[in-house]
Amino acid sequence: MSGHPHVGVTGVHLGLPSFPTAAKSALENSVLRRNLTHATGTIRAKRANVVGELDNWEELRLAAAAIKDAALHRLDEHLAAFEANATAAGATVHWARDAAEANQIVIELVRAQGASEVVKVKSMATQEIELNEALAEAGIDAWETDLAELIVQLGDDWPSHILVPAIHRNRAEVREIFLREMGRVGRPAPDDLTDEPRRLAEAARLHLREKFLRAKVAVSGANFAIADTGSLVVVESEGNGRMCLTLPETLISVVGIEKVLPSWRDLEVMLQVLPRSSTGERENPYTSIWTGPAQGDGPREVHIVLLDNGRTGVLADVDGRDALRCIRCSACLNVCPVYERAGGHSYGSVYPGPIGAVLTPQLRGTASAIDKSLPYASSLCGACFDVCPVRIDIPSMLVHMRTRVVDEHRGGVPSGEQVAMTVASWLLGDHRRLEALEKVAAAGGKTLRSKLFGGKQRLRSLPWPASAWSGARDAPVPPTESFRAWWDRTGGGHE
Repeated sequence: MSGHPHVGVTGVHLGLPSFPTAAKSALENSVLRRNLTHATGTIRAKRANVVGELDNWEELRLAAAAIKDAALHRLDEHLAAFEANATAAGATVHWARDAAEANQIVIELVRAQGASEVVKVKSMATQEIELNEALAEAGIDAWETDLAELIVQLGDDWPSHILVPAIHRNRAEVREIFLREMGRVGRPAPDDLTDEPRRLAEAARLHLREKFLRAKVAVSGANFAIADTGSLVVVESEGNGRMCLTLPETLISVVGIEKVLPSWRDLEVMLQVLPRSSTGERENPYTSIWTGPAQGDGPREVHIVLLDNGRTGVLADVDGRDALRCIRCSACLNVCPVYERAGGHSYGSVYPGPIGAVLTPQLRGTASAIDKSLPYASSLCGACFDVCPVRIDIPSMLVHMRTRVVDEHRGGVPSGEQVAMTVASWLLGDHRRLEALEKVAAAGGKTLRSKLFGGKQRLRSLPWPASAWSGARDAPVPPTESFRAWWDRTGGGHE
């Protein structure tokens, strides 16, 4: 099973609807909204509790941001050091400019082992490049072993959250998916399966165990790569990652180049801010660190695919490069009022929520309807910056990306918004035109108030083309007197 397409950064997203269109459909799904409200509320509360225990939380945020900036400002040097140290430890390092190169490298490595299947650790990078789909086309089965990823894969679905990919599903839905799909690809779920979390986890564990013991090749990502030792780090909560990283004979890790940290010491800060911001825990249940292969312990071959796929382009953008600080904690999703109501699928990417709204169009460009709409998928409330453990100023970056979208799509037939802004610019460019508009509005306001029953102050809708604006909000009745007219009439308020 390869999962649902149209989620990566490889081009198949071009047919997806814009964010407002997708979000409108999601808003009509009451079950989805209930699932999201419950899950994000729970995670927010857990995070707030464990962050509140620390007196130096802001100092940790500043340190984490400084560490990531130091890594990005000398990224070429740190990547070269990482390659040298990982190679010295016995790993083989590969470089991939884009998704196609990365997928081809992985396919060739799997074929070299004579394998027809791989087990996978949860990995945003492999979802980004749509590795599962590429492996399927090559006749190789990829089995997701993270519980949430397993739910998504068995349900022929696609992730909707960075930390909890199946956040849009409830327990009853998971039970139905397990009963219907597990038997088609391995050990079936027990007939008496209930929606109790313990029973669901047990069914997943039994289903995956035979795959863990059988697989010769595993594929992982990495949360961090340590330049001065050539080490990779994976943090997880279930133990499935540890199984993938230790049991198969060959391990292939696909790692975004921005994951590099300069030194081992830097990891200490990251392992404080990441679990608290993501799962609301003081420490991850499983933190796996490996440096090449080791005799008699773990895989015999370790391959590391360092992935660019648009990241150097993001790094070149002075106003947008801070997005590469992201450590994929998902804290910004859990506090975002837009994400909570629209859900992750509305973003058309493996990176949903506020960080996805700035990172995805930087990686993919703004040619498609979905990508040029993403920077507008925000109220700019600022909650995302307040919780970000590496202090990414997402609201400012969203404004930057909006400017970029406008600049890149100038010319041609103007949109309704462009026409409205042009008219507004003309009206506001001369006080005499503005005064004339105010007089017309005041006259209209008097007429409307005399006709509206009970002196209502709001209009339910406006005629076309303003109906597009009033379709999602009430329009106020124009005032019967502008501030300028009142000032002139009263002599500056001295009636």
